[in-house]
Amino acid sequence: MKYIIVGAVAGGASTAARLRRMDEHAEIVIFERGAYISYANCGLPYYIGNVISDRNKLFVQTATAFNSRFNIDVRVRTEVTSIDTANKTVSARNLLTNDEYTESYDKLVLSPGAEPMRPPLPGINSDGIFTLRNVADTDYIKGYIDEKGAKSAVVIGAGFIGLEMAENLHGLGLGVTVIEMGGQVLAPVDVAIASILQQHIRAQGVELLLQTKVEGFERVDGQLRVLLAGGDVVETDLAILSIGVRPDSKLAVNAGLKTGRTGAIVVNEYLQTSDPHVYAVGDAIEFVNPITGQTMPTYLAGPANKQGRICADNVVLGNKHRYKGAINTAIVKVFEMTGGSTGMASKHLTAAGIEHLVSTTHSGSHAGYYPGSRQMTIQIAFSQDSGRLLGAQVAGYDGVDKRLDVMAHIVQTGGTIYDLMEFEHAYAPPFSSAKDPVNMAGFVADNIMQERLRIFYWNEVAELPADAFLLDVRNPEEFHDGAINGAVNIPVNEIRSALADLPRDRDIYIYCEAGLRGYLAQRILLQNGFNRVRNLSGGYKLWKACNNEKEIISQTNQKQTVS
Repeated sequence: MKYIIVGAVAGGASTAARLRRMDEHAEIVIFERGAYISYANCGLPYYIGNVISDRNKLFVQTATAFNSRFNIDVRVRTEVTSIDTANKTVSARNLLTNDEYTESYDKLVLSPGAEPMRPPLPGINSDGIFTLRNVADTDYIKGYIDEKGAKSAVVIGAGFIGLEMAENLHGLGLGVTVIEMGGQVLAPVDVAIASILQQHIRAQGVELLLQTKVEGFERVDGQLRVLLAGGDVVETDLAILSIGVRPDSKLAVNAGLKTGRTGAIVVNEYLQTSDPHVYAVGDAIEFVNPITGQTMPTYLAGPANKQGRICADNVVLGNKHRYKGAINTAIVKVFEMTGGSTGMASKHLTAAGIEHLVSTTHSGSHAGYYPGSRQMTIQIAFSQDSGRLLGAQVAGYDGVDKRLDVMAHIVQTGGTIYDLMEFEHAYAPPFSSAKDPVNMAGFVADNIMQERLRIFYWNEVAELPADAFLLDVRNPEEFHDGAINGAVNIPVNEIRSALADLPRDRDIYIYCEAGLRGYLAQRILLQNGFNRVRNLSGGYKLWKACNNEKEIISQTNQKQTVS
């Protein structure tokens, strides 16, 4: 048997290595148009920022080592230009010599990845404007910063890579401006979690411009100028375009393979394309999302590597191993904080027409009495009928990753909020609390499901009924340090003695700092005949973060409009 693989980074290299382990005698050829194979592209921003100082550590395997260990014919700097599915051949061109030739296959695996978006804006090809997708891009950026002695940078796009680049450029001592056309950082998460991260980004001295459109670039007196809608200009030494990627499906399209609504290669549950002899993995494919039932791509290294293993098994053994899809579990270091998500955000569930409930909780990373505990915020979305966990997002400092991993497993296996409640974690004071933040998220969700806790959300505060009674149950000191306009302060410990002062014929909206005291107050009122009572999910802490960000964005937009 002869196997050909197109693309030799995450998915392609994993497929090739697994193919050899499964079939020692097969002929395996892997084509890569770049100069390197099997490199850690997720580590590229950290090499630019000198967090990873040894460039060689970016490479999992070199072409020579890959050939030596796996007896695979690795052809770097060679581009596959076309596929003839009828005759089962590919045409290739050596990019160093321009020699062109054809190669036959029994089975073909496509792993061409995705390509960064580079919109046709005026001046887009000016010196000092970069995208980051591969090692060559990294070398260009790092060399440019050193050669020019750069002091400032603009990052356009506030996704995962954009924020990693912002942090690493800031770590080099550059003044950094992040420009994002959307209303928040990290599109996969909801506004509430994004707002917490945005407040932290601003606190580092990074200028964050949201709802801001870039209209072009120009160079004046050796300086790069980023032209914004409304006429504003940001002067900088270099700009990083991080506005997203698109599946590189040109080969597949030209070969007549089926592509989907996102333009990616459609694969079945065995990672097989519309041609039975051609399989595909990685960023260039789209598959059915296990939550929404809609097809989608995922641009993550973890799924790509797992797909490679599954694909190789199916190529060698026949279609035996089903791919269950990805739930887009992702995490990012944002300066001192960490943010991550798994499954579907509430806004995406709403867009898909999936009814759900949302709960936000704040918990310590470990026992509060043990030194170093830091607060983390967990927001979950779950089915209001079955309690199935549909998505989770976390923002915090320590232990974000392990909580996200737990919830990712529950989402992936179709688990429920009751699994969160009963999850048995490893507990000792330096690591967690007897009731872990994952448990707490489940407990609160259960209270919501059982209507022991009736909630309202931060974005509903401004639209409360005119006769609503807003009750702040924090301590007087907290209340005087900042409160929601119109609130009356009665600390939770005094609620029972103040029942006569509360209206029974009006809606009562309670809030505290994080949600717990508000819940306790609500339980007291509900069991004393107050039936129209709700508690603010996430508390004053979440409301303040979201509204602060809302105000900053509004002021920025007003300034741009005036200018």
